[in-house]
Amino acid sequence: MNFYIVDVFAEQKYQGNQLAVLVPDCELSVIEMQKIAKEINFSETSFVLSVKQENGGYDVKIFTPDVEVPFAGHPTLGTAYVIHKVLEGGQSKRVVLNLDIGQIPVSINKDELIMTQNEPSFGMIIKKTETIVNILKINNEDIDSEYPIQVVSTGLPCIIVPLKSLDAVKRCCVNHDKFNDFINHTYKSNLLVFSREVEDIRNDLHVRVFMDDTGFLEDPATGSANGNLAGYLLKYDFFQKNIINLRIEQGYSIQRPSLINAIAKKENEKYSISVGGKVQLVVKGEWLFQ
Repeated sequence: MNFYIVDVFAEQKYQGNQLAVLVPDCELSVIEMQKIAKEINFSETSFVLSVKQENGGYDVKIFTPDVEVPFAGHPTLGTAYVIHKVLEGGQSKRVVLNLDIGQIPVSINKDELIMTQNEPSFGMIIKKTETIVNILKINNEDIDSEYPIQVVSTGLPCIIVPLKSLDAVKRCCVNHDKFNDFINHTYKSNLLVFSREVEDIRNDLHVRVFMDDTGFLEDPATGSANGNLAGYLLKYDFFQKNIINLRIEQGYSIQRPSLINAIAKKENEKYSISVGGKVQLVVKGEWLFQ
């Protein structure tokens, strides 16, 4: 089968978040797909399992090296890019992915791909800030106490942690024993930390995301988590606006600078959230079965 490697949320090659996209020409079992994802060993690998359906969607599965996931942001955009460029010859303006959480539409606007995420759900608020402080190895004073530490999900949950400064974000260094204990006994979720202070003055927020998957300690660009963040910012009136259009930087701490564009609106307690960015094709090749 053919396979492709793309960099997602990348202004140029070798930035952003890597994704492998495979297009099988025969049936694959879930076990086989999981083994391939483990072999590639990126944070996620996706499989395009169907030609275009009558409902306009492509059946897609997404795997980390360890498990299948129902939704993830950068695999959605990266897979849609491969479908758009390779399977549809660059002619489509919209691609729909049939994922385990439902249909996710992706629109193509010149060199940017934009996905519409599900309505956010707002989960538990973590009131014991010292728990998060100890995981991140920062100080209590680094937490922006005007806003809660909360689980938010538009399909894949993460814990949103507001910090006061870019310095605090940079000093975050995960204590893996404490993080594993939290995952096992409290809640299994990624951690997103953010600040208003940024590296690039053209951007609005600086973000880091720490993963709960084996071997992936920090994610360079996380579409799902930044969609969650956009919902959180609207819920708590962070920018004192009901419509936000943000440039969010991520990945600087691991030398994979990324740019995520988040557009979100809140009206009558209903949320509309879109996340977008550029995708760069880096590799195309053939996956061998024998």
